[in-house]
Amino acid sequence: MRRIVYGDRVKIALMDSGIGLLAAAAAVRRLRPDAELVLSSDPGNMPWGRHTPEDVTALALAVAEAAALHGPDALIVACNTASVHALPTLRAHLEPGIPVIGTVPAIKPAAAGGGPVAIWATPATTGSPYQRGLIREFADGVTVTEVPCPGLADAIEHADEAAIDAAIAAAAVGTPDDVRAVVLGCTHYELVAERIRAAVQRPGLAPLVLHGSAGAVAAQALRRIGGGPALEAPADSSLTVLLGGRAGALPATALTYDEGRLLQAVSPAR
Repeated sequence: MRRIVYGDRVKIALMDSGIGLLAAAAAVRRLRPDAELVLSSDPGNMPWGRHTPEDVTALALAVAEAAALHGPDALIVACNTASVHALPTLRAHLEPGIPVIGTVPAIKPAAAGGGPVAIWATPATTGSPYQRGLIREFADGVTVTEVPCPGLADAIEHADEAAIDAAIAAAAVGTPDDVRAVVLGCTHYELVAERIRAAVQRPGLAPLVLHGSAGAVAAQALRRIGGGPALEAPADSSLTVLLGGRAGALPATALTYDEGRLLQAVSPAR
């Protein structure tokens, strides 16, 4: 593993089945405007949640290995499903040469506020042993409601505005009125965080707190490689996009979100 010293340029790879990696990529860009980014996704098999754990592991490994060919200093697994099922395999194949940072739902900081807490997640994750284990470990004594969000990640992936609104509205109905914090348990959901806030916020109550993972994951990746702040804002910083292992461009749907537009604006793709 290359150790970064002050002033070195860094290269961070991020992987997901689709555009859910945009939130973490934008967080890396904000922390290190000079960072070279490699975004590796698998749109042909998105969403990974509909596959078996064994298939998710195989698909994630292929996406990770495509990113690894570009020599990143670290790899962020910007996908909750892949982190649940494939993280040990990814680390076995890539570490110690490339540190692998997984994504964990932000249940611990959400529960620290005392609750009640809702966890919005895909149907495959909701009620899973993995999520229940995190609740037992980090939210003991706090009222937690698990809220499945069928179709939301897929709607976000395709920038289907009507489907996004419908999925958010349905999940909001299943969210208790007294919830004060919502954990965004799928990386795609962070792209529509303010729409989720507007749907769940109840009049007359304190502002709802949303807990995503992008900022913490980006910071952890930079800590793992010793990557402090950039010396200065660069004239440009590169963005490499891999779609199913092949060079491509940010999907048009990515540019409908603030995070995608940020990456496109400051990062000439190559």
